[in-house]
Amino acid sequence: MKQTLVILTIAQSPCSDMTPLLLEHLPEEQILRIGLLDGLSAAEAQEKYAPAQGDGVVNVPLADGVSITLAAEKVQQALQQLIWQLEARGAETILLVNLHGLRGLQARNAVLLEPDRIVPPLVKAIVEGHQVGIVVPPEDALRRQAVKWRNLSCPARFAVARPGMTDNERLIDAALQLQEQGADVVLLDGPGYHPRQRDILQQLLGIPVLLPNMLLAKMAAELLV
Repeated sequence: MKQTLVILTIAQSPCSDMTPLLLEHLPEEQILRIGLLDGLSAAEAQEKYAPAQGDGVVNVPLADGVSITLAAEKVQQALQQLIWQLEARGAETILLVNLHGLRGLQARNAVLLEPDRIVPPLVKAIVEGHQVGIVVPPEDALRRQAVKWRNLSCPARFAVARPGMTDNERLIDAALQLQEQGADVVLLDGPGYHPRQRDILQQLLGIPVLLPNMLLAKMAAELLV
């Protein structure tokens, strides 16, 4: 597993896949996708990670589009155990994807890449002084996004559009909406957005369109030695 990049997410592993970006830098056989809920039905996942009254929760979309509500603390503890298990199997680079705001996971030896920790300061350094408009997936809570991007010099504007190449019309509408609100830089913040979508928007809008997960994918690939 030392020459493998592990993509770890809560949802069943086909969800929110960064594979198209990673395949520009790595062969398919070096990418291993693991979801905490792999092998569980929605009912089994809800039973195993059921929240009690007063628990913090995470809403997790499954491969069939259904979202389930799970106890945040139980999910975080299970993810931490899974990280340690992956390290014991030899994993040296683990990319965390779509953890829905869960923070504080740790690795003993592996490099743990957390987009919510790495991407915001990187983007801030690039767009300093500009009005940023951010397109996010529908399942991503806007309150969490506002916290994630709170350190930008100008408060970000937000719009919602589903990732994937099947709904470009909604993505274009979202980006135009942000430009009308004064955005002079647009950011596609989600693992499912594609470089071709970035290119379409940049040509249409005439302003920079950033896909920070491209930088994250390249960084992850370069860690494999």
